[in-house]
This record gives sequence, C-alpha cells and structure tokens, in this order.
Amino acid sequence: MRVDFDPEAMGGPAFYRFLTSVVVPRPIAWISTVTPDGSIENLAPHSFFSIASTDPPIVQFTSIGRKDTLRNVEDTGEFVVNFSAEPLLDLINATATDFPRTVSEFDFAGIEREASLRVRPPRVAASPVVLECRSHTTLRMGNSTLVFGRVFLAAVEEVYLVDDRPSPERLRPLTKLGGDQWGTLGEILHLSRIPYEEPQPA
Repeated sequence: MRVDFDPEAMGGPAFYRFLTSVVVPRPIAWISTVTPDGSIENLAPHSFFSIASTDPPIVQFTSIGRKDTLRNVEDTGEFVVNFSAEPLLDLINATATDFPRTVSEFDFAGIEREASLRVRPPRVAASPVVLECRSHTTLRMGNSTLVFGRVFLAAVEEVYLVDDRPSPERLRPLTKLGGDQWGTLGEILHLSRIPYEEPQPA
C-alpha cells in the first residue's frame, strides 16, 4: 500500500526533505566564486546540479534562496565547478556551512587554491576535474534560482583519464542523498543501448 505525501498539506520545508530523499543520488557541484572587488573567494557545494546543453556546453545548478554563490555569480558572471571526489568529503562538508559573504571557505577550511585560466574565481587544487564557466542565463523559480553557465574551459588531471575520457572508477565521485547522507560510486553496470530497427516486410 502506498503512502501519499501532499506538498500543499506538508509545506515547503517538509516536502523538501521528502523530495531530496527521493531524487537520489545527486551529483555535487563544488562551486568557487569571487566577490566583485576580488577580495573574498567563496566555495560551496550545490547538490542540484546537471548538464543543461552540450552544444554549446552549459551546466546548471540551483541556489535555494540567495546564497553567496548566487550573489557572486550575478555580480561577476563567473564561477568554477570543482569535481567532488570521495577523498575530499570532509573538505566539501566543511564548506557547506552558511558563512557570511565576508568569510572565505578556502581560508576557513585550509583549501589550496589553483589559478584558473579563463575566469577570475580560483580552482580547488585537489579537485581532479574543473569546469571554468561564465554565466549564460539565470531563471527564478519559486524560492530558487537556476544558474546556467557556459563552460569555457575544462581541465582534468591526466591520471584520471582513460582513453581520453575521465574514468568514473578513478574519479570516485561523491553524491548527495537525503538529509546528512552522502553516496559513493558503488558498482558500475555496463549495458548497451538497444537500437531501433524498422520492421522488414514479410
């Protein structure tokens, strides 16, 4: 027997907890930004993250409320997506705290920076893959803002490449589940897509 959950009856916060326990696992965009004057470099994980377009290459993340990441992207038009790998879990979690905009999560958590090539926000030096992005479009939706960023440069540590593509086994991606739960890669299944074939006349 199914149990019904009514978003209107439950209210936003309660249904948020339900929804984020159902839409799992979610990849995590560990996003670095900088304030307009360049004085504070911020870093925060966002688990509402996906690809929006491949040509041109555009990625998308969602800011629930007006967080520092969103403000900085609106003010500067730039951000970096740093890949969230399993060995970086403690550092990623440390940057999830709701710090004031004047506090740099890089400095607070002792995270080493690496200069970007196409945008001002720095990369996370220990992240195996980085996407340097410029804001393409933002879209307000309810209590959230969707940020679409065009990828102008991707950089990968060579050791994570197999046949010129990043290897998930080597990357060891982290994912977000419900509540305080995180997920790791687990078993990888290989299954080819079945092509459609026109039926032949008898």
